[in-house]
Amino acid sequence: MVAKRSGVTEPFTRDKIIRGVQRACQGRPVDEDQLAMLAQRVEETIRARGLAEVPSHEVGLAILGPLRDLDEVAYLRFASVYRGFESLDDFEKAITELRGRRLADVGDTDDGVHRAHDG
Repeated sequence: MVAKRSGVTEPFTRDKIIRGVQRACQGRPVDEDQLAMLAQRVEETIRARGLAEVPSHEVGLAILGPLRDLDEVAYLRFASVYRGFESLDDFEKAITELRGRRLADVGDTDDGVHRAHDG
């Protein structure tokens, strides 16, 4: 069950996750199979907590990571609504975090050695 901010509880459904993320992915190169996999990852994360009831805020947090991995623009769209971005500074901060994460991912190699790359 998911506890909404209003106090109402409703069953957790992958379809609701997919519908929410579809809006953020509109016009992006993301297909239905990728959305289904994202919803599955979110469900697995939520169920792994072993709680009978999960706050809707935690469901949103569980969406952010997989969505960021799937499509950065969709992530920014979703995060801007979910986190309530109010200014360009909020977007700039999120973009800076994405760039920092991307650079860290590029710098890591299979041999465990971190190397500098031209950007």
